[in-house]
Amino acid sequence: MQNSTMAGRSGPAAADAVALLGDYELGLAYDEMVDRDGGPRPHYGPLHGRLRTTSPDDFRRRKAMTDLSMQQDGVGFTVYRAEEGIERVWPMDPVPRIIPAAEWRRVESGLIQRINALNLFLWDVYHEQHILRDGVVPARLVLQGSSFRREFVGVNVPRRIYIHICGSDLIRAADGEYLVLEDNARTPSGVSYMLQNRQVLKRVFPALFNAYDVLPNDDYPAALLDVLQYIAPESAAQPTAVLLSPGMYNSAYFEHSFLAQRMGIELVEGRDLLVDGNRVFMRTTRGRQRVDVIYRRIDDDFLDPLTFRPDSALGVPGLVNAYRSGTVALANSIGTGIADDKGVYPFVPDMIRYYLKQEPLLNNVETFRPEIPAQRSHVLANLEHLVVKRVNESGGYGMLVGPASTKEQREEFRRAIQANPRDFIAQPTIQLSTHPTFVDGRLEGRHVDLRPFILCGERVTVTPGGLTRVALPKGSLVVNSSQGGGSKDTWVLAEERA
Repeated sequence: MQNSTMAGRSGPAAADAVALLGDYELGLAYDEMVDRDGGPRPHYGPLHGRLRTTSPDDFRRRKAMTDLSMQQDGVGFTVYRAEEGIERVWPMDPVPRIIPAAEWRRVESGLIQRINALNLFLWDVYHEQHILRDGVVPARLVLQGSSFRREFVGVNVPRRIYIHICGSDLIRAADGEYLVLEDNARTPSGVSYMLQNRQVLKRVFPALFNAYDVLPNDDYPAALLDVLQYIAPESAAQPTAVLLSPGMYNSAYFEHSFLAQRMGIELVEGRDLLVDGNRVFMRTTRGRQRVDVIYRRIDDDFLDPLTFRPDSALGVPGLVNAYRSGTVALANSIGTGIADDKGVYPFVPDMIRYYLKQEPLLNNVETFRPEIPAQRSHVLANLEHLVVKRVNESGGYGMLVGPASTKEQREEFRRAIQANPRDFIAQPTIQLSTHPTFVDGRLEGRHVDLRPFILCGERVTVTPGGLTRVALPKGSLVVNSSQGGGSKDTWVLAEERA
C-alpha cells in the first residue's frame, strides 16, 4: 500500500516536501506519524507541517550537524565482530518520535505496575517462594535458571528493592497497541543516549520544539542519585556512591562516564575498590574512602571472584559478603537476572495478577515455550515464521528472525532447541511500528521500538519518553545498535494537541 502524504498541495513547499517525503510508503505496520489515509496523526500535525517546508538539502545539513555533534561530544558505542571491537559514533535521526499525554499516562502506569510486580516476585523467590509453591510460575523454571542466585536465598536486600533501574522494551503492534517485548532488569543501558539525543536535537533543529510543550527528561541523573542515596545503609549519614564500570573497553563505557559525571560521583573499576572488615573502600590519592552505594554496570558473574567466576578481573574480591552483611548497597541487586530471563517473561502478567490483584495494563507479546512438548513441536514446524531467542542473550545476539533466516540458520536453531528447549522462547514475527527516518536524502519508514527507563526508590518514576531505537536497514526488525540500529529523540507531550 502506498499513500502520498502531500496529496493536493502545490508550489515550492510541496516540491520540497515531495522530494523529502517522497511517495511515503505505508506497509502493514502501524506508522507513528502517518495514518491510513496518508495524512499526519493529530499530534504530529505541527512537525509534519515543518517538514513540508524543509528542503532536502537543509535536512541533509542538519543530519550532518547531528552526526558532527555526536562525534564532537564523544558519543559512541562499540560493536563487537570477529573478536574485534569497532568504535562508532552514536547514530541519531533528527525526526523525533512524539507520544501524546494520554497515551503516555497508560504506558507509564503499566510500567509502574510491572516493576512493582517484578520486585515482589524477586523478594518472594529469594524468600518464601509462595508463587512457586502455588504453581503460578513453574518452580523448575526459576530454580534451574542460570540467573537464579542460590547464594542469595534468604538475604534481605535494602528496602526490599531488587530492581532500581529497569529498561523495559516496548513495541507497537499493527493495531496500535503497546506490547512489552522484554524487561531489562540487570544492567539496562541506553539512558545516556536518550539524554544526549535531546540535547543534540535542541542544538541542530531548535525550531522543531516551537509548536510543542515537550516534557523534559534531563532530571534523570538527579533522580537516579536520589535512588542510590535512598538504598544506602542507615549508618551512612552522607552516603558515598560510586559507579562501577568494567572499564573503557566496555561497549557502554560512554554511558558509565556520562552518568557518573552528571551525578557527581566517582567512576571506578574493580581495582579501585577493596573490601576490609566487610566494608567497601575506594582507593584515592588522599587514602581510603568508605563506599556506601555501588551503581554497578558489571554482571553478577564478574562481580566478585570469591563468589562467582574466579577468573574475573573486573570485580571486587569480598564484595558479595559486604553486600550480604548490609554495609554496602548495590543497584541493581544481585540476582535480578531471573526476573528478565526470557523464559520467565511469559509469566509477568500472572505475577501482576498474583501480587497486585490487577489486570496487566501492558500486555506481553504472544510467546511459545519450547520446553512444553506441544509448543516445541509448533516452534520447530514454524521456524521460518517465528522469532526465536535464547533466554539469556541480549543486544540482538542469540536470535533467529525466521522470515530473514537461511535454511542453515534454521537447522542450527532446530538442533539447539531440541538439545536444550529451556534455553529458548519463540514469538510471532511482529511488524514493529514504523516512523519517518532520513535515509538517502528523503524520509522513509523504518521500524522502531521504545525503551523507557524506570527508577524504583522511595517511589517509582518513569522518565518521560525513553530511547526510541530504529532499525536502519530497510525491512529490518532488529533495532539494537550492535546490529546496525540507530535512535531518535522521544517526545512526551505535556498536554493533548489537536
